[in-house]
Amino acid sequence: MSALTQCRRAALVAPVIVLATVSVGYSQVPKAEDIAACNAEAQRAVKAGRASGDSAEPTAKDHRRAAEARGTKGPGPSAGGDARADDPQIAGMNAEGAKDPAYQAAYRTCMRKAGF
Repeated sequence: MSALTQCRRAALVAPVIVLATVSVGYSQVPKAEDIAACNAEAQRAVKAGRASGDSAEPTAKDHRRAAEARGTKGPGPSAGGDARADDPQIAGMNAEGAKDPAYQAAYRTCMRKAGF
């Protein structure tokens, strides 16, 4: 294979790789409908989970963020800043729900299922 053929092939393949990388590199931002649906799902899951024990399990981060949202000190070191800006799975979470670790877990699960 000549050097000219290899250069042509590279010139054809490079844009495909660049476009694929750009589309994968930028995550989607949740829409208002996604946020509303996940807030509703989290509310239902928390109510059902408290009655049946079938809700998503809160993580240590959920407990810490909930404590911070309530204005109390949570377990472990504080991450500092706004955790919502760092984690797209909690973007748009209801402010009252953010105070409940179980709500946070259910909301994150819903957002993850929606592709965020």
